[in-house]
Order: sequence, then structure tokens, then C-alpha cells
Amino acid sequence: MPPNLERVSILPMGDEIQQRWFDKWQTIVAEEETEKFREFLHSEQCPEQVQELAREPLLLYLLAAMHRDKQLKVEMFANADVGGAKVSVYEQALEWVLEKQRVEEGKNLNPEITKLEPEDLEILLAEAGLCVVQSGGEYAAIKMIEDRLLKQGYKELQALIEKARQDEREDGLKNALAAFYLKSAAKAENSVEFFHKSFGEFLCAKRMVEGLEDLTEKTGKRRKTYVVSDEELEWQVYDLFGYRNLTAEVVEYLMALLVKSQVELVVLFERLHGFYVDWSDGKFIEEREEVLPQKKTRQLWQWGIESGQRRVDIYTGLNVMILLFELHRYGRSHEELQEQLHFYPCGKPGGEDFDRTRLLQIIGYSQCLGNGTFVEKIGKFLKDADLSCAYLYNADLNGANLICVNLRGADLIRANLSGVDLRGANLSNANLRGTDLFSADLSYSKLNDADLSSANLSWVNLFNANLNGVDLSNITWDNQTNWSNATGLHEAREVPEDLQQNPEFAAAVAQSEAAIQQQQ
Repeated sequence: MPPNLERVSILPMGDEIQQRWFDKWQTIVAEEETEKFREFLHSEQCPEQVQELAREPLLLYLLAAMHRDKQLKVEMFANADVGGAKVSVYEQALEWVLEKQRVEEGKNLNPEITKLEPEDLEILLAEAGLCVVQSGGEYAAIKMIEDRLLKQGYKELQALIEKARQDEREDGLKNALAAFYLKSAAKAENSVEFFHKSFGEFLCAKRMVEGLEDLTEKTGKRRKTYVVSDEELEWQVYDLFGYRNLTAEVVEYLMALLVKSQVELVVLFERLHGFYVDWSDGKFIEEREEVLPQKKTRQLWQWGIESGQRRVDIYTGLNVMILLFELHRYGRSHEELQEQLHFYPCGKPGGEDFDRTRLLQIIGYSQCLGNGTFVEKIGKFLKDADLSCAYLYNADLNGANLICVNLRGADLIRANLSGVDLRGANLSNANLRGTDLFSADLSYSKLNDADLSSANLSWVNLFNANLNGVDLSNITWDNQTNWSNATGLHEAREVPEDLQQNPEFAAAVAQSEAAIQQQQ
């Protein structure tokens, strides 16, 4: 690498470069096998996500070798979604790396090289994935990986680590990790990084899922007692999620692995929801005895990771919210789980734990890390969320994904929703007085009986929106405001005179009236 560069990004292979790679692969495995692999990648049954992975130089070899060894088949991806397809590839890749990559005369050589059995190596790699992500996504200190494994009590790994430390050697785990697509980090002494970032993210998600599975296990004759107590759960959640925010990639792998693991999602949801309510009430940051955010902060400090207990507390809570939003979205697509996995950030309206200001308080708390932190970290995960009756006065939601969000009866007075994607959102009976909706997409949304008085509707797309009974007094609008196909527009209230004279608006009103007459 040129001395003036710290890191480089490897671009996906184009067709020409990929073909040159196939030509070279053909000299190793023969023409017939190469052609079969090429046919596999171009098959209609091969998911687009796998085809994309095959354009990444560091993964193409893995995929080709797995296909050669009959570990990669079209049948693996039957009924798999986006995340599921990638997870299937990485799971097979992990198995191949652990058991097939180094075979001589039918014998797996990895145990001889690493002094560890495949199951211990898998534990080691998953922990390394978590450590790299918690350290910032680039590399992790060997000591961090060792310390975490020692506390978890894996005997074979403990023996390897302790022997290396007794001999004053730093290469105990490093040698084992070096065999599995990790290398010494150039930026930090005695640290490792993954050759392929997404493989590390998959391993991190795998480690997180293992931790989440533990939270659902029960013991006792009637299996009513959790193996992990509430107090232990609270620390485990901080330990797993008390760092920056979960990325979309890690969440994608995590959810696919959770579903595939057949973990009791309802139990997991209930336990995480209990943590969320306590966190939003400030229980953990205000604890007098053991302050968990402080404990996690000190843990990170000892491994050279800068943080603070307020930062740890905020990120932990936001990451748990992301998991709850994802479980909620999964539940929406499975009728038998819709009610049990329904996440109300403010509590169910009318219920005992309902607090309409809770979400606004969380947004405000997140601001401690900088303006717009909530939307920056959570905004992309809000699709399909239920924010009904939430009090969001003056909230800045610019940049959030609010597609199909339920904001029925919500108070959004003077909120910033400019440029927000609200397609299919339910805003019926919502209070949007003075709200900035400039350039927002409200197509197919429900705005019936909403109060839009004094709102900014310039450049807003209201195509096919339900505007029955909406209050349009004193709104700001322009010729780019799209009223076409809006239903119930003829029933809108307090329409400004100049808007009534607008040809496009008048045509939309006439169309709305005609549609009603046609239905009758």
C-alpha cells in the first residue's frame, strides 16, 4: 500500500475483472467445475445478495472453494430473505473455514495448527467479531478478546491463553486467529482485524444472538425461572450493546440468525421490553450501588476504547430500541405474533405504562451526544413503528424513515418533518399545527381529521393521500404541492381562498368528488 494511505476500499469486481479471476480459477479446478460455479452464480435461484458477494475479491475465493467442496448449493437459499441469504453463505463459510479449508488425507489440520477444536475456534471467532465491532469496527486488542473469554470460562481457550501469558508470549490467540481471515492490525500493536469487514460483522451478530438466546432459557421443574436473572440480564445487555450504535448490516445478520435459531422471540421481546422501560425511566444511570453504564465504561477503558458512562447508557438503550423495532416489524408479517411482538415506545395508549412524552424524552436525552443523534442512530429503523398518541412537540425527525408509521393521534406541533418519507403513514387525528413538511412524501398516507393549520406543505407529495376532514387553515403551499388523486379532498376544512382558485387543487377536488359519487 502507498505510504500516503492509511486504508483503502476495495471496489466490487466488474464483469471483465471477474472473468479474469474465473480464468485463473480454471487452472486450479479445471474448466468443468469453473463453469458449474459460474452457472450457479447466474442461476435465477441464486439470490442477488450472493451474486453481490461474489463481486467482492476476498469473498469470491471463499464462495468458489465452498462450491467446489459441495458446501454451496442453490437449495440453501429456498425461502431466504435478504439477510437470510447472506447468513446462509457466512454460516457455510464459517463451517468450511473451520473444518474443510485445511484438510490433508481426509484429516482436518486446524486443531494441530491452532491447538483448538472447531467448536472452541468458533467461540473464539465470534468473540473476536464482537470485540472488533465494539472497538470501532476496524480492529480489536488481543487482550480484550482474551479477557472476555477468560471471564466466560471456556476451559480449552483458558488453557491456551494462560499458557501464552505464563510464557510471556503475545501470540497465543494471534496464531489461532491468523488462520481464519484475521491479521495483525497495522494501526495498533497486539491487535487483530478481519480481512473482510462483513465477515467480522456476521460473527459479531452471531455472538450477540448467542447472548440473547441465553436470556430466554428457563430452568426448574415447570420451566418458569430464567437461567439468567433480571440483574444478570441488565449487565449482559450493557456488555453486548453498550458501544456505539448497531449498524444496519449487523442488525440484518442478527435478525436472520435469531429467526433461524428458533429462539422464543416473544420471551426475548418481553425481557428486552422490561429493560427498555427501566432504562427510559433512568433506572441504571441513577443507580446508587453498581452503576452498570459506569462498569461498562471502565471495561472499555481498560482495552483502550474511549467512552463515557452517559454515552454507554444512551447507546445501550438505543440499541435495545432497535432490536424491539425489528422484532415488532417481524411480528407484523406473522399474524400469530402481531400482538405479542407489538412495540409501543410510549406504551400502549390507555395502558398503565403509557407515557406519551417518553419518546420525546429519549430524543432529548440522545441530544447529549449531539444534535440529531436519535434520528442518526435510530431513524433508519423506524419504518412500520407504532408511535400512536406520542407527544412529539417540536421534535426534529428530519432524515427518519417513517414509511407506514402509525402516528394516529400524535402531537407533532411545530415538528420538523421536512423531506421525511411518510408514504403510507397513518396520521389520522394527528396534530400537525405549524409542522414543517417541506418536500415530505405523504403519498398514500392517512391524514383524515388531522390538523394541518399553519403547516408548511411546499413541495409536499400528497398523491392518493386521505384528506377527509383535514384542517388546511393558513397552510403554506406552492405549485409543486401535489394534490392529485387525494381522496376526501372535497371534505377538507378551512381551505385558503387562494388555494381554492389554484387549477391543480380545483381539479383534485373535482376528482375527489367524482370518486365518491362513483362509489355511491
